[in-house]
Amino acid sequence: MAQQGASEKTEKATEKKRREARLEGQVLKSSEVNTAFCSAVMFAMLLLVWPGLTEKLAVMCRNYLSASTILGLGELSGGVFRNMLGRTLIDMALMLLPILATAALAGLAINLLQVGFLFTTKPLSPKLSRISPIQGFSRIFSTRTLMELAKSILKITVLAWIAYSDYRKMIMSFPDYMGRDVGPAFLHIMNAAFTLALKMALVFAVIAAGDYLFQWRKYEKDLMMTKQERKDEEEEQEGDPQIRARIRQRMRQLSLRSALRAVQTADFVLTNPTHYAVALKYDATEAGVPVVVAKGADRIARIIRERAAEYGVELIENPPLARALYEACDVGDMIPREFFQVVADLLVTIYRKRNKVG
Repeated sequence: MAQQGASEKTEKATEKKRREARLEGQVLKSSEVNTAFCSAVMFAMLLLVWPGLTEKLAVMCRNYLSASTILGLGELSGGVFRNMLGRTLIDMALMLLPILATAALAGLAINLLQVGFLFTTKPLSPKLSRISPIQGFSRIFSTRTLMELAKSILKITVLAWIAYSDYRKMIMSFPDYMGRDVGPAFLHIMNAAFTLALKMALVFAVIAAGDYLFQWRKYEKDLMMTKQERKDEEEEQEGDPQIRARIRQRMRQLSLRSALRAVQTADFVLTNPTHYAVALKYDATEAGVPVVVAKGADRIARIIRERAAEYGVELIENPPLARALYEACDVGDMIPREFFQVVADLLVTIYRKRNKVG
């Protein structure tokens, strides 16, 4: 049971795990967001350019399909027809090029927004699991595949229902187009088409929001780690425990040496008298408030007292004050305001002993 609990992925992914997954090509991305964004951009682009596009189509029809043009060309041979078809295709390509370029830029932009700039070849590296029949069968009937199938069926069903609903509303007006001019009839049809496109874009947006939430939850779940994995990663980052212990010991030694050197600059050392020692320094030209330059308990307190005796620094026994300052201050801190008066009285006493105060 303990082994099973240790293998459960209950821990959130670390930044290191996320970076490694990204390099492997495992990123948070929703294809439905791409579809919705590109569709919205395309519909907006068509809404802007369709009046000019309609005019160009009308000019092209007049140039290539009018009776006067055909009669002016003489005999409509295969070469003439190919020439007309080629020019028509070129004109169509020039008209559609801005729309296709916009679609390509929209696809690139939304991918950059979702994934960012990422170039890795690891997803392309060969893996035996990709050619394994068993793995392939499991992928076909996996939860992800079934969810994608259900999502596609839902999307097609909703879009088909919207298109059919609009078609039923418009079917009775189709015969009226026979008696209208081409321009107004085409305008009416385009308005209906854009209305349908807007409805579809809204459906895409709703589906995209739901799919992004689903992909986010799946992405976070796939990245989760076991407690052992997280522990191993922390040990890997921090190094060998013995090395860490030696580093901490070395840092304590350096800190102690620095504190003992600072005892020489202290005005006096408060003691408990045996358990605590706090060295204080007062410099009116700097902080203007007494500062703790060294402190320690037990063994370190004894070393501070010995070093203070070597340097001729005054030792003052005041157990309550020594303990209070030890707990309230770190090395380099100014003493709290509530201790100003009692420490000032001690400084005056010490200065008088040194004949610094009359």
